[in-house]
Amino acid sequence: MKKYIFLIAIFSLGLAFNATAQNQTPKVTKRQVVQKKRIKGGVNNGELTKGEVAQLGKQQRSINRSKRRAKADGQVTRGERVVLHKRQNNASKNIARKKNNRRDRN
Repeated sequence: MKKYIFLIAIFSLGLAFNATAQNQTPKVTKRQVVQKKRIKGGVNNGELTKGEVAQLGKQQRSINRSKRRAKADGQVTRGERVVLHKRQNNASKNIARKKNNRRDRN
């Protein structure tokens, strides 16, 4: 019986640490959603070519990979947050630049 209670306690602690890592980057997650909407809007308006969409999508996937790596150890440090925000700033600039570069799908 003691082993059973001990295993449940360890399992619940593991879930608790995982849950805290999930919620450590809400601003990063929100910005990712907004940037994906901006890309989708550029596709719908015809402002982005297929190649531009591919490049922007690759950049978004790279940011997601970095975010997963930062969360992997259960703690997102301030330095990791700074890196994520810088990468998102660059992605935002790329989206704006590509949407307004006078190239379109047609």
